[in-house]
Amino acid sequence: MNVYDFDKTIYYNDSTSDFYMFCLKRHPKIAAHFPKTMGAFILYLLRIKTKTQFKEIMYEFLHEVDIEKDLPDFWETHKNKIKPFYLEHKKSDDVIISASPEFLLAPICKEVGINHMMASKVDPKTGKYTGINCHGKEKVRRFEEKFGSAHIDEFYSDAYCDTPLALMAERSFMVKGDRVSDWKFRRRDK
Repeated sequence: MNVYDFDKTIYYNDSTSDFYMFCLKRHPKIAAHFPKTMGAFILYLLRIKTKTQFKEIMYEFLHEVDIEKDLPDFWETHKNKIKPFYLEHKKSDDVIISASPEFLLAPICKEVGINHMMASKVDPKTGKYTGINCHGKEKVRRFEEKFGSAHIDEFYSDAYCDTPLALMAERSFMVKGDRVSDWKFRRRDK
């Protein structure tokens, strides 16, 4: 099986940022949340708040949207951002593991034919998490919880924070734009 990160790996940007901007254009009142979000971001950078706590505050914008309408409309205009390299190589047993919200990725994964997807469990109406952000070592925990010690043939990501998953794979690849290259492990990684 092959395992992929989603944002900037098989999708040409950050899907959460794109969805936020899409919703901001449709619902300008979301801008009222910006000062609180920036405050939470600063507290996250200062390590006073966790990434999950920061993102819960950021996701408060979901109170202002019509998720049943906005989400399908978003993917109708953004599905073209799935990278060609992925569409050419995808297999039925591929696994997507992402820090983005599960509710955000589920529709496009279904449309593209991805059968196995794990992502952050975020309530699409409240922005509250069930569990913690699916990032770094949490991706490994979630993978092992679902697949046990299943063999990973290839792993693809755009970021070294995914090194814990990269170390589990037979071969790992770094994705930058449309360029896919061998993962360069740093000494401290092994």
